[in-house]
Amino acid sequence: MSWRGTNWRKHHPRWGAWLAACLVMMFATTSVGAQTGGDAERIERLEQEVAALRAEIAKAAEAGAESARLAEIERRIELLAQELETMKIGEAAAQPDQSDYGMGPAASKIYRTERGLSIGGYGEAVYQKFDDERDNGTASGRLDQADLLRAVLYFGYKWNDRLLWNAEVEYEHGGEEVGVEFAYLDALYRPQANLRAGLVLVPMGFVNELHEPTVFRGVRRPDVERVILPSTWREVGFGLFGDVGPVSYRTYLVNGFDAAGFTAGGLRGGRQNGGEAKAEDFAWVGRADWHAAPGLLAGGSAYFGNAGQDGVGGADVGVQIVEGHVEWKRRGFELRALAVDAELDDVAKLNSALGLSGNRSVGEKLRGGYVQAGYDFLAGGERSLVPFARWETFDTQARVPAGFVANPANDVELLTVGLSYSPIPEVVWKLDYQDFENGADTGVDQLNVAFGYVF
Repeated sequence: MSWRGTNWRKHHPRWGAWLAACLVMMFATTSVGAQTGGDAERIERLEQEVAALRAEIAKAAEAGAESARLAEIERRIELLAQELETMKIGEAAAQPDQSDYGMGPAASKIYRTERGLSIGGYGEAVYQKFDDERDNGTASGRLDQADLLRAVLYFGYKWNDRLLWNAEVEYEHGGEEVGVEFAYLDALYRPQANLRAGLVLVPMGFVNELHEPTVFRGVRRPDVERVILPSTWREVGFGLFGDVGPVSYRTYLVNGFDAAGFTAGGLRGGRQNGGEAKAEDFAWVGRADWHAAPGLLAGGSAYFGNAGQDGVGGADVGVQIVEGHVEWKRRGFELRALAVDAELDDVAKLNSALGLSGNRSVGEKLRGGYVQAGYDFLAGGERSLVPFARWETFDTQARVPAGFVANPANDVELLTVGLSYSPIPEVVWKLDYQDFENGADTGVDQLNVAFGYVF
């Protein structure tokens, strides 16, 4: 028996989840509208106070006032100016930890260290409760699960202002899996151009680089960024990174995928992760982000390379991935959107080498995207309370070679509605519900609970 109720599911498949999403958006819109008026009045008053104090200090200076009085007025101006700046840029100024050079807040600690050793980390524990039935009414066969999903340690060492090393060692599923997430050397020359070499995070999408649990919404990372942009995705390589005005960039040459791991379900199995990686084929990846205004980010990335690695029947298996993303944060309101398109060559030859037939073909074309919105009801303080909704759509067999057919189960729509609460910025509690729909009507919905931390 489904814990959601069989009849309700049959006649109203998505109403509950969509209603919850609408409520989230209603609360967000109402609260933003209410706050905007109050903030505008507060900003106007602060600007008037700053202008008055500046006029006062000019008059006092002309009259030969004592330096102590002038210093006190200047101090008041500075305090008001800081508050005014925070009000104007909202959430962008409220972040207690900033990312550096594409790394997450905790992973960036080494860049803020003067010299020597830096230690940080993060972790997350997850409980997943699965529906007893699929969308078509058959038994799901899924067992509920509790998992110490990740316990991660960052180690960094800075020799001087130019040279540093940074690494992440990850323990997954209660220690059953241990791996190195990244390990690289940076040579910092100037803001516009720096060198990085080692096991690097591939700079695509939102969560592949910024995957600490306090910086993304939802218990589970977006599925689009798991099956098409196979987060967490790292390869051995080298390249340049830096900031040119309002634009930040990263560009690397890395070892390519191993196409022998590709499946009808996506590219995730093709990652090599730096472990005796086959390096017959390489790839170029590049990313640019435009920080258009405080709280506003727009950018994209591209990946081009071969994945045959001389091991899949002579197929080169060219891989091209292009994605675009935008994020906006202001006064508690947050919006994030991403779209990705991937194309593979020589797929028919790859299928033959892997013994795949029928609807098991690797996709010649994969595509997906998502939109996410939320609102922090406690914006401006140390705590945060963020209801959110995220809608995803993706198809890992959007096109298959002639002679093969696509499995409709790989054409997915996913709605996630949830809540995250942080008593301090370094700790988060998460709760969400996910409604899975696919073309085969075999989706299994689930309820997720988690906590995470960074240090």
